[in-house]
Amino acid sequence: MKTTFIGAGSMAEAMISGAISSGALAAGDIYATNRADEGRLQELKARYGIHTSYETEAILSDSHIVVLAVKPKDAREALKKINAHLSPSSLIITLMAGVTTRFIEQEAGRPFAVVRAMPNTSAAVGKSATAIALNKYVTEEQKLAALALFSSVGLTKIVKEEQLDAVTGLSGSGPAYIYYVAEAMEQAAEAIGLEKETAKPLIIQTLLGAAEMLSASEGKAEQLRKGVTSPGGTTEAGIRILEAEKVKQAFVDCIVEATAQSKRLGLPYQSPIKQ
Repeated sequence: MKTTFIGAGSMAEAMISGAISSGALAAGDIYATNRADEGRLQELKARYGIHTSYETEAILSDSHIVVLAVKPKDAREALKKINAHLSPSSLIITLMAGVTTRFIEQEAGRPFAVVRAMPNTSAAVGKSATAIALNKYVTEEQKLAALALFSSVGLTKIVKEEQLDAVTGLSGSGPAYIYYVAEAMEQAAEAIGLEKETAKPLIIQTLLGAAEMLSASEGKAEQLRKGVTSPGGTTEAGIRILEAEKVKQAFVDCIVEATAQSKRLGLPYQSPIKQ
């Protein structure tokens, strides 16, 4: 299934890497291009064995899936560049935060099957949390193709399009929040006298173990946290500091603001379809 990536940044690479590793896509069926960074294309070609080119017509010819993996601010320019070369039967998948399926239909000027998706960079290791929304032109076959692609790199859920800003704030940006916690744990480890070589595997396994416990439990995270927090114990002493510093509320505010930013990014793409 020929799949063309318009844009070759970290999210595109995560999708390419994950799809090839899982066997969902063959390297020989993947094509990629970007605006002008030929060095980046050569890097991806060498690393994954995919095709790269600036010949827009050639890479889009007979493409079953076209993945728009550019920044939202570049949406209009990218669509203008590829529009004339898109096959009416192609499935367009957009990874652009805030850019609506309606905007893509408008820019194309004709009906297209569009899937708006919000994966995260954990797709590179097959652990993405992805939500997708479909426009009315997506066929059952195309829906299954999109589900197969994203399920090959992690968990996939179909949601209403209006929920995608919230998904972006929660899980799209989510890995960065976890890395932020890991950064803090690394700093703390140094402060309490643990060498990096000792601390890093302990931190990683702690995060992995906690995620597995959450997955296995039918209860809330709060119940698991309370189960570890013995009265007068070390965990309680640590949690007391987190509560005093309002760390939980800071994370809530973080996700709310990321969601709001996704909505702001989408504002230029909210105009009604031209008649």
